Amino acid sequence: MAEAAVLDKDLLRVRDLHAWYGESHILHGMDFAVAEGEVATLLGRNGAGKTTTLRAIMGIAAQRRGSIRFGEEDLIGLPSNRIARRGIAYCPEERGIFASLTVEENLLLPPPVRPGGMSVEELYELFPNLAERRRSQGTKLSGGEQQMLAIGRILRTGARLLLLDEPTEGLAPVIVQQIGSLIRTLKRKGFTILLVEQNFHFAATVADRHFVVEHGRVIDRIRGDEIEGQLGKLHDYLGV
Repeated sequence: MAEAAVLDKDLLRVRDLHAWYGESHILHGMDFAVAEGEVATLLGRNGAGKTTTLRAIMGIAAQRRGSIRFGEEDLIGLPSNRIARRGIAYCPEERGIFASLTVEENLLLPPPVRPGGMSVEELYELFPNLAERRRSQGTKLSGGEQQMLAIGRILRTGARLLLLDEPTEGLAPVIVQQIGSLIRTLKRKGFTILLVEQNFHFAATVADRHFVVEHGRVIDRIRGDEIEGQLGKLHDYLGV
């Protein structure tokens, strides 16, 4: 009965997920679950299949097979636009900031897909730097500001599950701390977050659970409160 109670709280359940790009078979049976209101990370080396997992959940991998349940609905047969309308948003590693648009125009670009998205005014309260730069072109922002803009943009949509791909990549340590504070704030606001990270030192500061990915499958699961005792194993897994 205890196990059933836990499963009832899962917002996202991925079972036996396979994905291909053309002839390349990238995911080989991904299997994990993320509870509502939880921050979970996919940890692993480059090429392990972490980004492909996010893209497969979002419906932008070329071919998918298996089960991706969001709440009580299986998403595996849905196109990406219908998946977004269910309340899932993806923030890619490359951020996708439009050079010809201002900060505010970038924020306003994606349409709301569900009720409950943050207003521009709420986003400026969350990201004071963006409020100061609202008339600046997106590419004139620092790397950290661009990352905040990319995350802010998806918060307007009303999504309740956020897929964040390497949000700290290439950022200065002080900005990494700000991103960590932001993720903790979003968790307090009730968002569920699935985070791809290579920096497990950062991941340890924000995540409730970690899924270690290797060769397109989950090979280990580590709770946030266990990570200090698993550092040696993580070093072996990640090669750091």
